[in-house]
Parts: sequence; C-alpha cells; structure tokens
Amino acid sequence: MTISTIVFDAYGTIFDVAGAARIASAEPGGEALAESWEQVSRDWRTKQLEYTWLRSIAGHHIDFGHVTADALTWTLEKAGLSDPDLRARLLALYDTLPAYPEAREVLADLKAKGRNVAILSNGAPEMLDRAVESAGIGGSLDAVLSAEAAGVYKPDARVYDLVGQRFGCEKNEVLFVSSNFWDIAGATGYGFITAWVNRHDEPRDRLWSRPTHVLPNLTHIAEFA
Repeated sequence: MTISTIVFDAYGTIFDVAGAARIASAEPGGEALAESWEQVSRDWRTKQLEYTWLRSIAGHHIDFGHVTADALTWTLEKAGLSDPDLRARLLALYDTLPAYPEAREVLADLKAKGRNVAILSNGAPEMLDRAVESAGIGGSLDAVLSAEAAGVYKPDARVYDLVGQRFGCEKNEVLFVSSNFWDIAGATGYGFITAWVNRHDEPRDRLWSRPTHVLPNLTHIAEFA
C-alpha cells in the first residue's frame, strides 16, 4: 500500500536533545558545564526516558515537562551542579532545541509531495509548540500529536493509535521515523512501516521488532515515501 502519512518522533529525531547542554556550556555563566556538558546531556536524556517508562508501567502519569524537569534535577545533583539559574536556563533551552540541519528541507519536501506529515511525540503540547515554532517547521506539518492525548507514553500502543485517529489511515500507510530504537520497536510491532535514524552507528537493541529501514540521518526519507 502507498505511504500516505509520514510521522516523525521529535526529540532526538528532529530536535537535537544535546543542544541545551551544549549551548548552555558556551554561554556566560555556563562555565561549570564546559567539561561535563556531554555527560550531563546523556544522563539527562537517559533519566528522562527511564521516568517515562516507569511512570507508564506504574500508572503514575505526569506530563513530559515535569518529567524533563525532574530528570534534570537528578542529573544536576549527580554532577554536583546546584545552581538554580543553570537549571532554569537548561529547561528554557530545551523548549527551543535546535533542529538537525537536514530536518527543515526534508519536512518541506515531503509536504510538497502531498503526504500527510506529522510529529508524534511524548512531549507535552506546549513544549512541542515552542520547539516547532523555534525551528520554523510548522508550515511543513499537518499535525503535532502529543502522548498527553493518550495519557501514557510511547511505546504504549495507545499513543500510536493517535495517528489513525487524526488521519484516518491504515497502519501500513504510515512511515514512522525515529532515532530511538525502543520507539521503532514499538511502532514496528504496532504495524507501521518504520525507519530508524541511527545517527551514531549504534548496534540495534534486542527488542521485539526490527526497523523496516535504517538510515544515518533524515536525508533519504523521501526514498521510502
């Protein structure tokens, strides 16, 4: 069946999640991050994801903004960085994460082909709105879908259900794109065609499903759409 709808994960796929710590480390007042920003960024992201999974399993949902802030609090405590101004700056930067260089052109090209183009993210609606506006990609998107509408986080199937509810498409009409293998496993198992964006040439996780396609970045998405 022809692909009618291309759906992108947001964080790590369109938006560079390392951007907040990297930018803050180069700003006045960010000297404490100069040597540790990469580790801080990794710990923050890892803990953020752990909190979404644990909250989904336990049935204790809070929105992604709170999860992100809680994960940062833990990360900064681990790193011995207790400056509240630094914490506030990092959270502000997370709302305006830079998009990967190829993202804007890829999204615009897919939209020009007449495809439905959307984001499906664990992010809270207001977080996603700010990120999309900051990156200047709103004109290439037909929808920005948030897991908040399902009250649970990916890879729960109820989040992937939001795509069909919004576009009225069959699962095998959807190409789902993510840099997160756990998200790809969830989407492939759900029935979507998938493309794993393996930016860092990492081994695949040993999970229940494999991606349909593997790409080094977003550039070649149009070949499958």
